[in-house]
Amino acid sequence: MELRQLKLFSEVAKHKSITKAAEAMHLSQPALSKSIMALEEELGMTLIIRTNKTSDLTDAGRVVLDYAQKMNGLLDEMKTTLNDMTNLTRGQINIGLPPFIGSLFFPRVMAKFHHTYPNIELNITEYGGARVVKSVEEGEFELGVAVLPIDEQLFDIYPIVEEEMKLLVYKDHRLAMRKEVDIEELKDEEFIFYHEEFALNQIMRNHCIAAGFEPKILFKSSQWDLMTEMVAANLGITILPHSICNRVFNSEIEVIDLKQKILWRLAVLTKKTRYISKAGRTFIDFILKDPL
Repeated sequence: MELRQLKLFSEVAKHKSITKAAEAMHLSQPALSKSIMALEEELGMTLIIRTNKTSDLTDAGRVVLDYAQKMNGLLDEMKTTLNDMTNLTRGQINIGLPPFIGSLFFPRVMAKFHHTYPNIELNITEYGGARVVKSVEEGEFELGVAVLPIDEQLFDIYPIVEEEMKLLVYKDHRLAMRKEVDIEELKDEEFIFYHEEFALNQIMRNHCIAAGFEPKILFKSSQWDLMTEMVAANLGITILPHSICNRVFNSEIEVIDLKQKILWRLAVLTKKTRYISKAGRTFIDFILKDPL
């Protein structure tokens, strides 16, 4: 078994397609298929279920992928450590970001960072917050950005954003004229929530439960603009961070303060036991000195 085989297998799993993985890796499809088949033959197990449109993993394939990602992460860490020892002026950082965090804050940050450090390459992958945390723990990403709280025994945490959550309702909603609303008053409302893989889902659900009710979730989405459009269509209410509310320019929606101070706190995280490259440390210092 070769590390290159595991790298190729990880790409197939990522793209869910041998054809797309071959294109991404600049290989011929037959060569990639041959490599995967050789790995399956060596392990004595089928790793991928092949169809005309997709390549899904078997149970054995998911186990191999888990270990492949860990080994690839260790290999990347070794290369990073050796590069730092030679004092190279170039660098590369793999960062995991939830989509809404990326769209809100990071275009400006990345532009300024690239202008200041043009030889450091930022590789951004968008995952839900829970998956970002898991991927940093497993070594797929050197850095991640996620919503607090996060296990401080596993990660070093660098807070970068703290702001309040706001209630969004349709303009003719019974609460639309209020300046402030208690969460307890929302027990009979239908909510539009983020999907479970986003930290905001659990944060808001916990606050509703603390107020004495289980929220009635009508829709779940991964896109804040879709959520606000649903509110504008009078399909339900939602609760979103202040930064997102500032981007809502829809006369059909009213933004209201919550009596309870619910904070949305973002942080950069790194795994405690992982070596952090000079490029990674440079990015952390940069983002801490230039608040979002």
